[in-house]
Amino acid sequence: MSNKSKFQSLTIRDDFMFSAVMMQDDNCKKFLEMLLGISIKEINVSSEKSMSYNPDYKGIRLDVYANDENNTRYDIEMQVAKQDLGKRIRYYHSQMDMDLLKSGHQYKELPTAYVIFICDFDPFKKGKYCYTFENRCMEDVSLTLEDESISIILSTKGENADCIPEGLKKFLVFVKEDNAENNSETDDEYVRQLQKSIRSIKEDREMEGKFMTSWAWNAYVQDRTDEAREEGMKEGMKEGMKEGMKESLLEFLNDLGEISQALKDTVMSETRIDILKSMIKMAAKATSISDFEEKISTL
Repeated sequence: MSNKSKFQSLTIRDDFMFSAVMMQDDNCKKFLEMLLGISIKEINVSSEKSMSYNPDYKGIRLDVYANDENNTRYDIEMQVAKQDLGKRIRYYHSQMDMDLLKSGHQYKELPTAYVIFICDFDPFKKGKYCYTFENRCMEDVSLTLEDESISIILSTKGENADCIPEGLKKFLVFVKEDNAENNSETDDEYVRQLQKSIRSIKEDREMEGKFMTSWAWNAYVQDRTDEAREEGMKEGMKEGMKEGMKESLLEFLNDLGEISQALKDTVMSETRIDILKSMIKMAAKATSISDFEEKISTL
């Protein structure tokens, strides 16, 4: 499948599409209001926020990071990995707190913070759509630590529909559906809003260009590069990434017109990843092959 086809087949379950949809303030705001049963006047969304404070520590990149008018913080993740969910959530909370303290806050100023994982599986196999956790005293569960740290895991495999809002159930059903079902008619206003956002994103050439050079792809390659034990494997993965970027670039250029052999040679001979990324972005904005050639002359 070509990268263009992959982009068109994305659903909200994919990290890239989920981030692109939820970075639209109204989509994120309505999701949080529906989940938490609260009213939010204003939301500020930062998509793909990176947090890393020491090269010796594992950095993270959040799918969707938001704060509201009360300074409550929200990290919303489309989670596909089934391993170590609890420890992932613990680390995400710690990184969010470090981000605030780094900005000069004192402990007492730490705001309420939510880490929300949306899973297309049931991590606890209890048949619940929603699992909410906070720090409570084991000897007396009526006592909470009052650290205002809350973790929510949503599952598309729930069976207790009577225990959650109808809108949340319909959202989770929407997350579970495949690409064809994602476009089917629905009576839910919020799901229709998300469908409209997804269609708009898929019609946007710049968004397509971002997908082709997205952090998710780079992170995917980097994760596996870090796991490689032999230097040859690392180099092979880097070469594979370059070839994939060249393929994506040529797909973009095919939409603009006939590609000359000279231009194709220019693309195929490029070895620098940063230049290939820039070329893809330029191709996404170009109106013709000649326009693209003019743009890359500045590189």
